[in-house]
Amino acid sequence: MTVSETAEAVAEGPYDYSAATLGLRALAWAIVCGTFAFLINVYLNFWQGWPGAGAATTGGGGRAVAQLLSYVAAVLVPIIFVLRSKQTTLRDDGLALDKMARYIIRAAFWMALFVGLVDMVISFLRVEGLLASVVGESLTTQLGRSQFRGTYVHIPLVLLALVVAAFTRTLGFTWLTLLVVVAELQIVITRFIFSYEQAFMGDLVRFWYAGLFLFASAYTLIEEGHVRVDVLYAGFQQRTKGLVNVIGSLFLGISLCWVILVLGMGGKSAIITSPLLTFEVSQSGFGMYVKYLMASFLAIFAVSMMVQFAGYMLEAYADYRGDPGKRKLESAPSH
Repeated sequence: MTVSETAEAVAEGPYDYSAATLGLRALAWAIVCGTFAFLINVYLNFWQGWPGAGAATTGGGGRAVAQLLSYVAAVLVPIIFVLRSKQTTLRDDGLALDKMARYIIRAAFWMALFVGLVDMVISFLRVEGLLASVVGESLTTQLGRSQFRGTYVHIPLVLLALVVAAFTRTLGFTWLTLLVVVAELQIVITRFIFSYEQAFMGDLVRFWYAGLFLFASAYTLIEEGHVRVDVLYAGFQQRTKGLVNVIGSLFLGISLCWVILVLGMGGKSAIITSPLLTFEVSQSGFGMYVKYLMASFLAIFAVSMMVQFAGYMLEAYADYRGDPGKRKLESAPSH
């Protein structure tokens, strides 16, 4: 269901909004804006050395005040936006958030593809002693340092992925699944036929499989593909299902995503922040230098699911209200 189709469905009269509808829309957008404000502040705190929003009340200076104001803006801007767009439907906002989540996971797919292929080639040339003949001794030494490879190889590829994702529409899960199979197949062939195996080969499989598992979760949510224990849910009417999904999204889904982000990125030694700060790599010698990126996959999972849960919550409340324009699933739901 597109925005235009939804608009046509309610074209017979003005949209029937209420205080609860406006409040839920504002809450959904505030959750999304708050998530990105949190990520920005994590970067400022641990990569740029800013004092943090909490220091605004203890003499932290202008930077701390600016960080605090970013959280205030994350609440006020959505409220103003919603009040100025009262005729925007719940389904329109849900669709907008769905598109945002899709862009995030598209970019993550391309990032996993580009970084995986390039880092695999570098690791292969390095372990076989061929890298120096390609890029020279000095650059070979530098590429053996995780900080250098992460900064000058991985980060440009991540930026490229963000650009490519803006001009593509496929989510890439089918291709990523195929790549995982091919990567595993090459291990089987080279191990049992040629008696050849290196650490980077297993690293590539784990890197792509982790991406497939975590990046596909947001898409699976909106397509009702997650396993649901529906002893009671299956017998509910659409209105009741909508209310259950609103409550579940808010108190189970969104809260879980916040727990992951806060515990995983709330300090320098947190399980997501720490590997990213140090460009952590595995201890497998000449393996791929992507362990720190695999830690970031958990953050990508939490952010994409947060955005998707916010949109799903609005869609569910539209179902509860009985609004027209319910979107059709691209695949049959799983339970």
